[in-house]
Amino acid sequence: MIENPHARISAAPAAWLRSPVGIGWVAVAGLGAVIAADLFAVWADIVMYDVAGDLASGALLDGRADRADRIYAIAGTVQTVALLTAAVLFLCWFHRVRVNAEVFDPYGHSKKRGWAIGGWIVPIVNLWFPRRITLDIWDASSPWGAPRSHGLVNTWWTFWVISLLSGRTAATAYRRAETAQEIQGAVGQMMFSDVVDIVAAAFAIAVVLRLTRMQHEKALGGPASVPA
Repeated sequence: MIENPHARISAAPAAWLRSPVGIGWVAVAGLGAVIAADLFAVWADIVMYDVAGDLASGALLDGRADRADRIYAIAGTVQTVALLTAAVLFLCWFHRVRVNAEVFDPYGHSKKRGWAIGGWIVPIVNLWFPRRITLDIWDASSPWGAPRSHGLVNTWWTFWVISLLSGRTAATAYRRAETAQEIQGAVGQMMFSDVVDIVAAAFAIAVVLRLTRMQHEKALGGPASVPA
């Protein structure tokens, strides 16, 4: 027996259209805080990298190592707070635009609504589920009969995955580092990850702004006109 896809949609809670503009700007502010925290972390990386290099060469540090450790620890805390705050704000916006997209196109979604949150949390699938959901939202929110390119979403997601994986690799290397050379190498990896994260956050802001504007304009334009 073939299951009717329309029946699956109708069994879900009713979708309602709500403006994404306000929560979109809040999400952008959160992502901006992530960029600021990452910039601070890059500076902390540079300080620690230089200190580790001097330590490896046997140079006299005069307390610079302790200062570098404090800065590095503070940067990590700031990044964590900024990331968690931005994640909550972004997910609130993401869920909002996912529900709105279901109003625009009830049958154009390959993942159920709950994956708009769960897709980011469940390991492994978080490497591709959110992108697929974003593309479905993007297509549903595009102007009637004029789907827009996925280039921006794909670019954002590429940098996000690179940042995620490189950050985990760098964190593991730093925890296992025992010599000054190993610490310097791990910090170099972390610096790369932080820079990529800045780029990913910038593209995320672009996605939020573009998708929010698309949904706002589509809502104002009303339903698609039917040719006579």
